[in-house]
Amino acid sequence: MQDGWKLQVVVPPHAVDAFSQALAPLCVAMVAFEVAEGSLWRVEGYVPAQPPHAQVSAALAIAAARAGVAEPPVACLPVPVVDWVAENQRAFQPLRAGRYFVHPSHFDGAPPAGAIALTLDAGAAFGTGEHATTRGCLLALDRLARARRFRQVLDLGCGSGILALAAAATWRRPVLAADIDPQAVMVAQANARRNGLGPLVRAQHSDGFAARELRRGAPYDLIMANILAGPLVALSRELRRYLAPGGAVVLSGLLAQQENAVCAACRRQGLRLVRRIAIDGWHTLVLGG
Repeated sequence: MQDGWKLQVVVPPHAVDAFSQALAPLCVAMVAFEVAEGSLWRVEGYVPAQPPHAQVSAALAIAAARAGVAEPPVACLPVPVVDWVAENQRAFQPLRAGRYFVHPSHFDGAPPAGAIALTLDAGAAFGTGEHATTRGCLLALDRLARARRFRQVLDLGCGSGILALAAAATWRRPVLAADIDPQAVMVAQANARRNGLGPLVRAQHSDGFAARELRRGAPYDLIMANILAGPLVALSRELRRYLAPGGAVVLSGLLAQQENAVCAACRRQGLRLVRRIAIDGWHTLVLGG
């Protein structure tokens, strides 16, 4: 038996974003990872039914032109039926990122002394702390918490809500979480209740800053956005617009080679790079307004 199909291409590092964005409209999920250190990445997209060859070819041709590379061969492979949530839950082990200790609900040990413990299970929404981008954001929050308190916080592209939960647990202040995926919004709100943070974390469906509630809650003295490099560039003007003077921005979801483009877009809006956290080829950026 099979559970959909997997589109797979191997491209140079600088072309990952172009191919991810080109294939995304055809796929229900995307992933990219390094297969040859410093030289090649594999981009994979998952589709429930085998997509028309013409659509795939057109998407690859557009991506290749944008990235300035030759069009790579594409593999369309059947995906065997697997209970991925159950597999992820079995594989997800407790982890420490600065002051934060993230563990699944079946963990029966004791959190480290002084740690902020967060209960999260692997599921339909991204973010358990295992991915380098999420860990980078948690480490960035840990560093920020050493220096100051934040009163108005936004988690843009919240996924599971892990960053919103971490911020709410750290500063005990209301945090607004937003995601373009309605399912992620429901998961984030459920995770907030599970962690006793329901009164502090409010999840909202929004495409960027489109929702009125996000604009009404501005200005924010801390904005976190763990998404992709392309959307971060596109959102740079609004990030600056809705950030309070002297506020901080934590950005992630970008590969090392995408940092210059993201920083350049933010710099044009008056945001300066304060700190960089690099983990496994992914960068998390802390910027100041």
